Amino acid sequence: MVVRFLLLAFLVFGFGLTRRVNSHEESGERSCVSNSEEMHIQADFKPGIITLDGCANDWEDIDGSEFSLRPALDPDEDHEYKDGKMTVKALHDGNNVFFLLQVDGNYVYSKGDIKKCPSVALMFQIGDNATYHNMGGCKEQKGSCTNKTCKGHEVDLMHFVIGNAIPGRLYGGGDNSFGPLVDAYAWNPHCRYLNGMGPSVDRITGKEHGGTVALQISQGVVQGLNPKLKSTEDLNTSPLVLSTSLSVGLSVFGFVEEDSPYSKGGEKGTYYFEFARPLRTMDRLQQDVQFTIDWSSKMSVAFWYPVDGKQWVGSGHYTINCDWASLDIACGSVLTDASRSGWDMASAFALLFSVAALCIAIFVSYHVSRPNTVKFAPVENL
Repeated sequence: MVVRFLLLAFLVFGFGLTRRVNSHEESGERSCVSNSEEMHIQADFKPGIITLDGCANDWEDIDGSEFSLRPALDPDEDHEYKDGKMTVKALHDGNNVFFLLQVDGNYVYSKGDIKKCPSVALMFQIGDNATYHNMGGCKEQKGSCTNKTCKGHEVDLMHFVIGNAIPGRLYGGGDNSFGPLVDAYAWNPHCRYLNGMGPSVDRITGKEHGGTVALQISQGVVQGLNPKLKSTEDLNTSPLVLSTSLSVGLSVFGFVEEDSPYSKGGEKGTYYFEFARPLRTMDRLQQDVQFTIDWSSKMSVAFWYPVDGKQWVGSGHYTINCDWASLDIACGSVLTDASRSGWDMASAFALLFSVAALCIAIFVSYHVSRPNTVKFAPVENL
């Protein structure tokens, strides 16, 4: 219990879920020029295709949307992420929605310093009044933001920090929710909490006095994978060997250097972040977004990168747009030509079998119902 408490405390204060973040205070008037028609992510119905393993091979035939990455607080083209654009792909299988984030860059890793490692986050609108700007846009500050004063400004957050995560390992859905993958919600940058947690308010005075509500993080609510950086020369090869500067941490994970899943520092390649979560959860606290098939939701994607080896700050992330992007959860047929051909053959065989069965039934019924035409013959005539 002590270990769990310390780990939780680290995430709460390290990730900044409950403390005020002064770095989000902007100077000057904010300017955003967004083409909402281009800010579109399509999640088609394609069941049985994706395996959460950190590899992008099963995403090759899925169309994605490409976005320029610009600083969230200063979305100027001159400050754009220099190593390339981010590709966002999404699909669903009727139960879960899957996301793949793909972005090029040099592999950087600093053991024990999560702010010198790349990181990503997904943000979804929950409340009708939740804005992209200021992470929900509630005007209250820490100490006064509650589910009453900020009602309607809720946003859902999925934040993945590489840190000490192991490439290819599945995180989430249980105790690992307190690990590299964090499922949270927010009303603004100063009022962020882990799912199931939040400010405890005195019923008489209406003021926050600290504490949490009952912890209600559901198992399997969200899952994610640590990205693998693969060489751009051959994306089908295994990850490159860990640099010697990271060898001190290998024993923690049970690896030897030759078997390390990490890439070499400074090697150029592509990061792959894979996420999955249910379309609808059992949340009753306005902390999870609920997706509806054949409906659109609002989302955004953030990317942190230690430029020039310097630590990133919470507000220093890049985003795919300066406003919400549209996420369309589509419905429709997924039959390919091959599957359609197989289905047609099966249908034809079933029809033929049904006709044959019907003919046999009619034949048997006819003979059973035929009147007995054998004439009566007295015994004495035999």
